[in-house]
Amino acid sequence: MLPFIAAFLLAVFMEPPKSLRPKNIMVATELLSDPFLQLPTPNSVRVVWFTEFSGRENCVVYGDNLEEEVRAVTSKLTRVREDQNSKITPSYAKTAAREVWRHEAEITGLKRDRRIPYRVISTRETGEEISSHIFSLAPTPSEGKPLKILLTSDHQLMPMTAANLQKVEEAIGKVDAVFMAGDLINIADRASEWFDSDGGNAFFPVLQGRGSYTLKKKGIETVYKGGELIQHAPLFTAIGNHEVMGRFSLQTGLNEQFGDAYPHIKAEEMYQKSSAEINPRNDPQLKAAWIKANSFNTDTYEEIFTLPQSNSGGEKYYAVTFGDIRLVVLYITNIWRSPSIKDEQISRYRERSQDLDTPEKWGYGQHIFEPITPDSKQYKWLLQELQTPEFQDAKYKIVMFHHPPHTLGDNIVPAYTNPRQSIISTLEGEVKSVRYEYPLNDDYIIRYLEPLFNEAGVQLVYYGHSHLWNRFQNKQGVNFLESSNVGNSYGAFLGNKKRPIPKGYQETYIAEGDPNGLEPIMPTISPLKDENNNDLPYVSSNDISVFSILDTGRGKVSSYYFDTTQHNSDIIKFDEFSLRPKY
Repeated sequence: MLPFIAAFLLAVFMEPPKSLRPKNIMVATELLSDPFLQLPTPNSVRVVWFTEFSGRENCVVYGDNLEEEVRAVTSKLTRVREDQNSKITPSYAKTAAREVWRHEAEITGLKRDRRIPYRVISTRETGEEISSHIFSLAPTPSEGKPLKILLTSDHQLMPMTAANLQKVEEAIGKVDAVFMAGDLINIADRASEWFDSDGGNAFFPVLQGRGSYTLKKKGIETVYKGGELIQHAPLFTAIGNHEVMGRFSLQTGLNEQFGDAYPHIKAEEMYQKSSAEINPRNDPQLKAAWIKANSFNTDTYEEIFTLPQSNSGGEKYYAVTFGDIRLVVLYITNIWRSPSIKDEQISRYRERSQDLDTPEKWGYGQHIFEPITPDSKQYKWLLQELQTPEFQDAKYKIVMFHHPPHTLGDNIVPAYTNPRQSIISTLEGEVKSVRYEYPLNDDYIIRYLEPLFNEAGVQLVYYGHSHLWNRFQNKQGVNFLESSNVGNSYGAFLGNKKRPIPKGYQETYIAEGDPNGLEPIMPTISPLKDENNNDLPYVSSNDISVFSILDTGRGKVSSYYFDTTQHNSDIIKFDEFSLRPKY
């Protein structure tokens, strides 16, 4: 049985005092993050920031003259830790908890389409006041207001992330929102990946223009700081596989815990075998906590963000109206396992020989974290959402999740379905092999969700996961866009380039192209060329980075690339397509 520790700090909103802060307060660097915006409504928005101390007082001052003040609710992140693999100074010799404090204040009484200045102030127990710079905030924009939305994904402290976001600010300026399709970091419980990795490219710094990442290309070093984006624009995120942590431990490294996600149903079976010892009083909260500790969780992700919520899924899946957009965010991701079938690796296709007699060490293939089949809570919620007036009357209907339904990338194989386990045993019951199959015709996204998108008039499905740019359109006119090329690309599998697939399995695994049958669309303006000067229908590069912008005023999605091997590279618009509006 693995140990489980949970600590929750309960806080209540306090009545904010009305006081005027001095305008010349010293700006210090001890805030762990700049403030960022969350959960806008027609007359309010949340301001969130982090420190390494709880503080005597934490507040937001705002208004044309910073004359208004509201106190923040402060809580402590319960699971963030560092370990020997953390890139942080001073280093850690072993896995240890790290104190990180979250502060959130709700700014109310705002007017639509009016932006006002704000700053955050955290006061140490000594009385020292530490302030951010002055930024701007606004509530949810009104219908008809032209917006520019950054579509991004798979940051993961990748080499080109800081450069990518810096180029967004240079080309577009301050965006109105950021839609991020998962894989924000690598290890969700490693605090430094969110806030202060020594590499200078942690999640928050590069989205706030506070990074300092040195990119080395062709012998030239360029330092990128990222873009000052989320201090002014709300961030809406989806859960990727890197936001999910596996079985909890105070002893093992965070990398090992990340890769040790165990199916809920198997953890529950383990619990039932030992429930009398674990939970003699049959406390339902203790049962739920034990199963979570011995399967997987998204606790740190959910503690960091304040997102819209659904009744059945909380922040894991939700829908929100933002200007002319109805955004539906789904929890569609599974554990990533190696495609190798070598015996020393935990594979998506087989169990290791050394683990055959200990099922608690099995990986259970690429098991899905949150069900999306018709009998699931998420699917039933989605059906209801697609029938709401908020969705049906929206000018732009957009769905965002992590796992690709259509791609030339590697991570679409095998199909997105529950692994079919095949156990071969001797007559005496000795397990000789365990294999997993994934029938292509039972891909849950294609079988169950794409028909719903077709019928509901979804114009854009946005996703990531394979670290490239490509797009598709089905016969019903639904656009599919994957824009996640910020470094560490594993390639596009088209023509002579083949995906690694197993031999001798029952299912046929598709080695190249989109396994689900769509042809990639050639960029409409300036496609890249291959070595034979042929146009490429994708961007998959560790030198050229891509970002995409949804412009609701023009009803278009534009994609841009730039070359990090060139100093001050031009930012080139290479593709643009229109969304089919409802009216």
